[in-house]
Amino acid sequence: MPPTASSADRGSRGALRPVLVAMRPTQWLKNLAVAVAPVFALKATDPRAGLRVVVAFAAFSLLSSATYLVNDLADRERDRAHPDKRLRPVASGELPAGRAALCALALLGLGLFLALSLGETFLLTGAGYLVLQAAYTVLLRGVAILDVFAIAGGFVLRVVAGAEAVHVPVSNWLYLTTLFLALFLALEKRRAELVRLAGEARSHRDILAEYSVELLDQLVAVASTGTIVTYSLYTLAPDTLQKFGTDRLRLTIPFVLFGVFRYLHLSRRRGAGGQPERVLLRDRGMQLTVVLFAAVVAWAIYTRRS
Repeated sequence: MPPTASSADRGSRGALRPVLVAMRPTQWLKNLAVAVAPVFALKATDPRAGLRVVVAFAAFSLLSSATYLVNDLADRERDRAHPDKRLRPVASGELPAGRAALCALALLGLGLFLALSLGETFLLTGAGYLVLQAAYTVLLRGVAILDVFAIAGGFVLRVVAGAEAVHVPVSNWLYLTTLFLALFLALEKRRAELVRLAGEARSHRDILAEYSVELLDQLVAVASTGTIVTYSLYTLAPDTLQKFGTDRLRLTIPFVLFGVFRYLHLSRRRGAGGQPERVLLRDRGMQLTVVLFAAVVAWAIYTRRS
């Protein structure tokens, strides 16, 4: 008996599911960094700028998903021995290598097409992101300290891309805040991997042999402090006060402090440091902090001041 339409639909959805999982849509939260520059450049209420930010987000989501698929193809043998990564579609065999490669090429092409629609400078920024990811996969992830700087560089490039999308400058303090925050998250992820995998850490990721929990704790302390200090200095900088005509933005500092402390608590007490995107998607305390931070930012720089 030939398959019914409903069974055919279920089959197509079943074939599509491993592709969608391998694209890691929860990781697209990182691409919200493209909105940082437009928001703090007072472009959030500009419909044209808003549309360009949406396209920038879509472009980086497609490009990042392409790199995830490439990484999964390169690491599939090692991922099969990992307690979590063995469940990824490529490692588990649910998504055949050939199909994964074709999907990566399709996502890459579409992502670059969207990037080009935002201008040559944005395209170059997106291409720089791809080069950095390739360098990370081939070389940088095997070099201690450089590996986490490469991860942080991806976040900084997202902020740069957002600025280029709407043609606005970005405060140097915001660049530094992004760098320190990304380093903080990357170092916490390394620490979580080291703690969870324990004696088998090196068999899963060679670079973990170059780290220790004590060293990572020291580096996390530096990165978390840098995040808080650079953001605080941004809110109090003379250029910031002149730009917004108010010092209200300083009222967002407590939310940044609480967010860093909350993340450290969840990482150390609940082992959540290995997947920062899940913290934001699942932890009510962190979600409330982000919402309140965004609300205070909107009130501080977008409401009319007497």
